[in-house]
Amino acid sequence: MQKKNEIKTIGELKKSGYEPVSVRAEMRRNLISMIQKKDDIFPGIIGYDDTVIPQIANAIISGQDMIFLGERGQAKSRMMRLMVNLLDDQIPVIKGCEIHDNPLAPLCRECRDRVADQGDAVEIAWLSRQDRYGEKLATPDIVITDLIGDVDPIKVAEGRYLSDELTIHYGLIPRTNRGIFCMNELPDLTDRIQVGLFNLMEEKDIQIRGYRIRLPLDMVLIASANPDDYTSRGRIITPLKDRYGSQIRTHYPKTIEDEIRIMEMEHRQFPHDGPGTYVPRYMSEIIAEVTHLARKSAHINQSSGVSARVSIANYETLLSNAVRRAVILGETSAVPRISDLPYIHASTIGKIELESFDCVTESSVIDGLIRQAVLKVFNRYYPPHKLKAIVADFTGGLNVEVSDEMTARLYVQTATRIGGMADAVKEIAPPEDPEAVASAVEFILEGLHLNKRLNKTEIDSKRVYRR
Repeated sequence: MQKKNEIKTIGELKKSGYEPVSVRAEMRRNLISMIQKKDDIFPGIIGYDDTVIPQIANAIISGQDMIFLGERGQAKSRMMRLMVNLLDDQIPVIKGCEIHDNPLAPLCRECRDRVADQGDAVEIAWLSRQDRYGEKLATPDIVITDLIGDVDPIKVAEGRYLSDELTIHYGLIPRTNRGIFCMNELPDLTDRIQVGLFNLMEEKDIQIRGYRIRLPLDMVLIASANPDDYTSRGRIITPLKDRYGSQIRTHYPKTIEDEIRIMEMEHRQFPHDGPGTYVPRYMSEIIAEVTHLARKSAHINQSSGVSARVSIANYETLLSNAVRRAVILGETSAVPRISDLPYIHASTIGKIELESFDCVTESSVIDGLIRQAVLKVFNRYYPPHKLKAIVADFTGGLNVEVSDEMTARLYVQTATRIGGMADAVKEIAPPEDPEAVASAVEFILEGLHLNKRLNKTEIDSKRVYRR
């Protein structure tokens, strides 16, 4: 059987038995095949298996255009880009065509003329699935010519008439013919641009400089919108909204486990060029809890959302400070501690919006979230009565100093001289790993403080725990 890349002309394509299908039929067929094979339809998308993905599958099987409606940081753009996996690996197009015309049914005037003149000798090319995807971020300054097209003055200067279809320079949408076109933040488009999209979806024609062209493009249109923009700063005109078959509501990770999986998968990683890193499970849980608590906080504007990027950036910051400390102290392993948490202010402040600045500041809100998160996670690991021996040792006047700049060796000494501390540490850290022990000691001391079993005094960058 002749291979695809060996087929060079329309005549050879016809002899191969190739039968074109629409983009919607192509995506439907490939999706059904992936479901039957139990393939991962959207690799890297976490927490949507039982909610969002079934709705997307239904829309594709129905051949519908879609709008993803959700707050920032809910993987809307990523899911749109992953849609290309549902396209065939290659399709034939007329070679040199701006709008990827189907060789067996060309749309544009130039390709129709070529086929009429050369017949089966017209050359074809093979277009990959990645080249069949188009995307545009909607902004108020977009004009219809960006999306649809305009008259090319160079072609006019060559002697063509303005009324000649051959003078047209096609925009982004026609250039994604036989593919998927995605519009991010659709409500930010002006009403008149949205009317142009509606005309293209419904009437299957475009109007450029008053010249009307019948252009039944073969494509799937996908859009995204933020609910806040959707109802306040912008809107989608009713006729256009009605043409999108499915409106799919996305959401943030519903469980701490999903949030942690996203953090660990998405955080920026580098080749090994320093100390080894290890993040204790409880520290990952604390970072995830900070984000989940922020999404419920009355002090934070929930309509703008608290993105999953908050968790990812905080995880990176926590790990980075641990690496910095390990390099400064000459330690072999970088393990985040409770004393590293204040550094996540820098990676959180720019990603949340306060509901009101009258009574609170961003820093005080973040400090409150950190305290709540540590307390919540600590109480999952240690019932307060379980650490009575540690609290009893402080009754005699014991003071313990901690800092993000202290060596792990000093923490190991602390664990051995406080009654019950070594046993408590063993439950969450390997005793042979000094850096992990240091992290565990800080976690236990802070948890006891937040449970009002110990007092804490902060002096510069140091913290002193006492009874």
